[in-house]
Amino acid sequence: MDRKVAFITGITGQDGSYLAELLLSKGYKVFGMVRRASVDKYERISHIMDKIELIQGDLLDQYSLISALKKAQPTEVYNLAAQSFVPTSWAQPVLTSEFTAIGVTRMLESIRLVDPKIRFYQASSSEMYGKVLEVPQSEATPFYPRSPYGVAKAYGHYITVNYRESYNLFAVSGILFNHESPRRGLEFVTRKVTDGVARIKLGLSKELRLGNLDAQRDWGFAGDYVEAMWLMLQQDTPDDYVIATGETRTVKELVQIAFDHAGMDWEKHVKLDPAFIRPAEVDLLIGDPAKAKNKLGWAPKVSFEQMIRMMVDSDVARLSA
Repeated sequence: MDRKVAFITGITGQDGSYLAELLLSKGYKVFGMVRRASVDKYERISHIMDKIELIQGDLLDQYSLISALKKAQPTEVYNLAAQSFVPTSWAQPVLTSEFTAIGVTRMLESIRLVDPKIRFYQASSSEMYGKVLEVPQSEATPFYPRSPYGVAKAYGHYITVNYRESYNLFAVSGILFNHESPRRGLEFVTRKVTDGVARIKLGLSKELRLGNLDAQRDWGFAGDYVEAMWLMLQQDTPDDYVIATGETRTVKELVQIAFDHAGMDWEKHVKLDPAFIRPAEVDLLIGDPAKAKNKLGWAPKVSFEQMIRMMVDSDVARLSA
């Protein structure tokens, strides 16, 4: 059998780096798409740079996508690139929709033109559920996005379904609930907390300012979730799947676990700041991963507590270096 070739957009991000590691371990040749920038941000993939090949391209530029696909000749494309920080989507709603919505159409159209046999994975998001219409959320739950990011992701999801049904492409969407790791960006609340805990423990800071401590999320480990992406593209028929733990945690629980692991009392250091409250908050995101478990044989391996402790340890080590 010919060697499988993967093309990953967003390879420099959290998910892209874990996915690249997984595919390399399975013998794939891995190409990653990177945008032209004056400063390269490759820290998440620095340890595998000699094993992957990077190609310049941009979801805003159709021709660059066609060119990249012709060069890589992939058997699988994983579209992970997006403007993925929810608060930024209010500040830059048009740019968010260009990348996160229309960018998906550009990639699907490029695949259709270059090689319709390529299998395509679209990174959908639990933010599409937004103001949830049922708990827990499954593949059949209607979307009600509450941010420009969520709206853009819903478009990306439906255009993937549309290309699958219109052109018979092997195109799937993974509706991933929140997934974190030591490689998560510092702007996300889990990493903001673990980095803040590490700074306080090391005497670099005295307080951690947060918004809504009662916000609830279904949080899993990114390393587990990229395995589900791969599994979706190995099936006989293309379909969409919710990837989640099925358990919900509050920001307050996240804070308690992180501070406890560092041997500190969170109430002495956490300050509530109205500036971090979202314009339209998402209420209760909790996924139903039953379909992924039954059809893909997928289940998370790393617990919430293990993940948060791992992140605290990583941030302490980074800031101590």
